[in-house]
Amino acid sequence: MPAISPEKLIALQRNADEVRNICILAHVDHGKTSLTDALIATNGIISPKLAGKIRYLDSRPDEQLRGITMESSAISLLFSMSRRSDPSAEPESKDYLINLIDSPGHIDFSSEVSTASRLCDGAIVLVDAVEGVQSQTVTVLRQTWIEHLKPILVINKIDRLVTELKMSAGEAYTHMSKLLEQVNAVIGSFFQGERMEEDLQWREKVELRVKERTERELNGATDDSQSESVASTNGDFEEKDDEDLYFAPEKNNVIFASAIDGWAFTVRQFAGLYEKKLGIKRSILEKTLWGDFYIDPKTKKVLGSRHLKGRSLKPMFVQLVLENVWAVYEATTGGGNGKGDPAMVEKITKSLSLKIPPHILRSRDPRALLTTVFSSWLPLSTALLVSVIEHLPSPPIAQATRLPKIIDESPGSSNVDPVVRDAVISFKTATQDPVVAYVSKMVSIPSSELPQNRRKAGATLTAEEARETARKKRAEIARTQAAAAEIPNGLAGLTESLGNVSVDEESDHVNGDRENAESEYLIGFARLFSGTLKVGDSVYVLPPKFSPANPHAAPEPQKVMVTALYLMMGRGLESLDSVPAGAIFGIGGLDGHIFKSGTLCSQLEGSVNLAGITMGSQPIVRVALEPVNPRDLEKMITGLRLLEQSDPCAQYEVLESGEHVILTAGELHLERCLKDLRERFARCDIQAGEPIVPYRETIISAPEMAPPNNKDLPRGSVIGTTTSKQISVRLRVVPLPATTTEFLEKSASAIRRLYSERKHEDSYRDDGDGTEGQAEPDGTEPETELATNPLSLKDFKKALQSTFEEHIEHSELWQNAGDTVTAFGPRRTGPNLLLDGTKAGLCRRLLSEATDDISSKAPLESSAHNLSPYDFADKISYAFQLATAQGPLCHEPIQGIAVILEEVTVLPPSDEEGSTKENMLGRLTGEVIKTVRDSIRQAFLDWSSRLMLAMYSCEIQASTEVLGKVYGVITRRRGRILSEYLKEGTPFFTILALLPANESFGFSDEIRKRTSGAASPQLIFQGFEMLDEDPFWVPATEEELEDLGELADKENVAKKLMDAVRVRKGLAVKGRKLVKDAEKQKTLKR
Repeated sequence: MPAISPEKLIALQRNADEVRNICILAHVDHGKTSLTDALIATNGIISPKLAGKIRYLDSRPDEQLRGITMESSAISLLFSMSRRSDPSAEPESKDYLINLIDSPGHIDFSSEVSTASRLCDGAIVLVDAVEGVQSQTVTVLRQTWIEHLKPILVINKIDRLVTELKMSAGEAYTHMSKLLEQVNAVIGSFFQGERMEEDLQWREKVELRVKERTERELNGATDDSQSESVASTNGDFEEKDDEDLYFAPEKNNVIFASAIDGWAFTVRQFAGLYEKKLGIKRSILEKTLWGDFYIDPKTKKVLGSRHLKGRSLKPMFVQLVLENVWAVYEATTGGGNGKGDPAMVEKITKSLSLKIPPHILRSRDPRALLTTVFSSWLPLSTALLVSVIEHLPSPPIAQATRLPKIIDESPGSSNVDPVVRDAVISFKTATQDPVVAYVSKMVSIPSSELPQNRRKAGATLTAEEARETARKKRAEIARTQAAAAEIPNGLAGLTESLGNVSVDEESDHVNGDRENAESEYLIGFARLFSGTLKVGDSVYVLPPKFSPANPHAAPEPQKVMVTALYLMMGRGLESLDSVPAGAIFGIGGLDGHIFKSGTLCSQLEGSVNLAGITMGSQPIVRVALEPVNPRDLEKMITGLRLLEQSDPCAQYEVLESGEHVILTAGELHLERCLKDLRERFARCDIQAGEPIVPYRETIISAPEMAPPNNKDLPRGSVIGTTTSKQISVRLRVVPLPATTTEFLEKSASAIRRLYSERKHEDSYRDDGDGTEGQAEPDGTEPETELATNPLSLKDFKKALQSTFEEHIEHSELWQNAGDTVTAFGPRRTGPNLLLDGTKAGLCRRLLSEATDDISSKAPLESSAHNLSPYDFADKISYAFQLATAQGPLCHEPIQGIAVILEEVTVLPPSDEEGSTKENMLGRLTGEVIKTVRDSIRQAFLDWSSRLMLAMYSCEIQASTEVLGKVYGVITRRRGRILSEYLKEGTPFFTILALLPANESFGFSDEIRKRTSGAASPQLIFQGFEMLDEDPFWVPATEEELEDLGELADKENVAKKLMDAVRVRKGLAVKGRKLVKDAEKQKTLKR
């Protein structure tokens, strides 16, 4: 097929009803890019013979080398489909524009899936017929659920059932039925979870209304209208039908395919083939071809399973569909039994009326014959794109159903301008309508690949360009001749001058072009939801934390002019003058204005923020970087900022020690980032240190703990005194119940909102400039709250107190603990609590109502001349944040402790210290912070301390031959097997294990080497798990000394890890000997 011109694709953008925006989602190696190749081949961009081999959208060299996709890529395709308005009419051809996004399947790049999904209206979800539902399959299905995308399921690699597993058609049908049930079970779990949440909210509303009605009845103020509203609220819970959510072949949302062999089909296709042959209506065949339906060989009628009467008939799907597909494999390649059968091939081609070229029939390559037969009979692109057009919605229909939910979940949704809301939902495209676009990520493009620079690379000149070049050449020669006439030796001068004449304009800009080719250009990867965007238009760039409730809050959105618009064509770009609503496009001019993602809107007041996306994977692997040549430091920093902007998941930060650190999602992601940094963004040699893995520090109550430091006080109690002896603080550290710690970890967004509410109360009351009500720079403003159903203050307090009540031990400590919560830490959202146990209530009660806040009494107790404990409440809270951010073991964040402030004593200053209150407060602030921080760390060490390791959940699929080798690698790296089960109908075992993150580097490569490529793991960050070893434990009994020796270093893993982190951070390591055998040291002179 000839290549489609970009002008035709651009023209199709104007008709939104003929546009489909889709993304392809799947687990790694399930065939996404091969499927995309088959679709691209229909537009003449690549040869159909190379489909599945060239991997066109994998434009990076490392993607081609590894055979996996690392970046999501977009391409626009044309598909022509003939339709009849009625059965007797002539078919009419209609053109459709398919905007296709191919996304990665590896867990390290799941953030690319998150950014791509919001741009689309539908999704094609691929599942390997052999491997079935994998970890990333569940992740991408969840993403379609969150983004309200309409999905189509493609069961890919069915050829493996024939060639590898050697299944019969009946066995393959049973296998695929179970696979379909597994996928639907995942969808059902999402629906059930959502319905349970809605049911809980409904019950809470009913209880609240009943309580209000009871109070009004007691007060005798009930009227009829209120009673009716309460009665309507007490109605039955509205159930939702989930039938349309599931995949079923009869609904035309399941496709059976083999992308590598180039074929695919739906039940509807075979229903059309057998309609005339069997004399059964097409609509009936569509419903009965899949499922427990059989065809009577005598009467040719469709029978249900109840009407078999003991006969062993094959299901219709096996008899009419799969056996024909299996027959083609047997005839061409022999299936799994050897050579094909030319006689059967001839019979099949005649019965199907297929025309196979003679050279293909004579070919010795059976795969060439196989792909030719299938591409003529069941072309993959036809089945897939017809289903996309018929089943997936166009942009106007999709926005009417998707956008109301997305807008309602956006920050400050109640303040969105109705005009903007209506324009987005109703898909208004006029130039006067508001422009709303979502930029999912910034893409870095070499300047040499931009459309305006491509001519300079040396393409064929057009007629006009050739004439212009000739005119310039003649003018240059004329000037040269005129100059030569003035030179005495005219001929020699003319010859020399003509040698310097430039035929084209390239030589004028050689140096400039070389510099431009080296630079990177950032363009936004965007989707327009309403209005029309043109080059030269000015729009507001809304950051991800923007809220229409406070549109001028810092950072205030900036107005930016659009400098360029592009049609995304995989490896290339095509320039556009304007973009209508519903299009997926590239946009220039946003460099320096959008960090990773954002929203573009033509108005600031009442605009909508669409940038609230949850990323699939969080970066946890840190690596310190430095340039090999110190002079390249500026280049490296600039490159790191470019990388951070163009990668949705990578983060760059500078530590207090001055180290430049990059955070990535995993080992493969780190490798890709370093390659981009060296070759594209920084263009200098960069040296990477050892990966830095996060740890957590915690405490437990162990049976064999050392005696408390202070025998007169409970364990964990410390009395700290400042250097000046003027202030003493008594506090106690205790481990939090496990349920409370888990609850706090899950409620970070609710905690942020509580802080932001307190901050706004302070701003309204203007009570002072203390730091207690100020938010952390990591974002505690109300607009950052992107949770769908955040807990209210009352509900959060109730849920927190219930976790305390579940803990029976130390129950007196946790009684009414929710009322005394003063702060959460570290960074004000962590799983640690500061509780105010003082009698006077020195600190502000965070979970108390503003009217009941005890700290409001503070000004009454504090005089103008004398210091009181109330003056140091915010300093104690700040010291708590510092102590929990850097624990005593190895300066890693603390998790799962409660710091109970019991007493603060302030002694009056001596007479010779005749200073004002302000001077004393300034002098004592640092002392109090240091004393409280050190006291918390000292009390922490009074318990049995533990390190918590970052853990990966590891999923591996392996055959029985390599199972032992997989187990050996996991055990050697201190992993733990959780489960293993045999996938029914396959020879593969699925192994689930937990692996420490510090042992994960090189794990994938080792697994592949040990198993000769037969097994490949997927690592997903699972959280932190406690290493049950005390890092300070030393052998004490005679048996321990005899078994382990006095040092026992080889056995204490926790101490090894702790010391390694302390060495990396430059902290003192207790008991570390730099020189053991002095006599073996040598000097340089020798």
